[in-house]
Amino acid sequence: MAVTETNKWALVLGGSSGLGLAVVKKLAAHDFNILVVHRDRRSDLPEIEKQFDSVRSTRMTLVAFNVDATSIERQNELIPKIKAQLKDEKIAVLVHSIAKGNLKPMQSTTESTLQHQDFSLTIGAMATSFYDWVKLLVDQELFNEDLRTIAFTSEGNTKAWSNYAAISAAKAALEAMMRNIALEFAPMGIKSNCIQAGVTETKSFTMIPGSATLKAAALERNPNKRLTTPEDVANVVYLMTTPEAKWITGTVLKVDGGESLR
Repeated sequence: MAVTETNKWALVLGGSSGLGLAVVKKLAAHDFNILVVHRDRRSDLPEIEKQFDSVRSTRMTLVAFNVDATSIERQNELIPKIKAQLKDEKIAVLVHSIAKGNLKPMQSTTESTLQHQDFSLTIGAMATSFYDWVKLLVDQELFNEDLRTIAFTSEGNTKAWSNYAAISAAKAALEAMMRNIALEFAPMGIKSNCIQAGVTETKSFTMIPGSATLKAAALERNPNKRLTTPEDVANVVYLMTTPEAKWITGTVLKVDGGESLR
């Protein structure tokens, strides 16, 4: 691992693929050292480490922890390790990119349907864990005086799609938590926002039943006639870390090339 003179640190939850990995690469390119918490199968680790090594080769420090970021027990186990890595430095950016939820219908005669525990798991992983990590950084005094916190929502926050009910509920809860984080932690210098990306062809997106139909509809609706890319989203995450974005908090920013206009 390279050690640099920069003292800027970003913590990316779910940074091994898709939007999270794009954010890791973008922030590292702008002199952020990176802490990544991700949960992946052993068979996927060689390719993931290859991606991480490409970031390390640019002279930035990247430390990855392959544990469940949504587990309170694992969160507490990580704190001493994070502190040891940071030494006397602080985290300037927290990005929540955890995609862990149940894609089931509410009603079906042929498939398994959503149950209470499906909603609990999905909302816990994709919404509550965002607040858990913000609170953890605050309680452990690991954040700097201008912490930017960013989480990813989707157009499913207001639209109903088959099999998406649990994730839709999680996105609505995530946005509610984001707004209150922005309100209640403002005296500590913490800013909180959500980014609503357009349809982005990530591994998580392809797991959504009917994703091909959603993709086709997005291409038709988007005035730029292309899908959003992870890099499009990562670019805006970086913009939100700049001094010029310091007054933006408590809002949802659409990064979709105009897809949601119609």
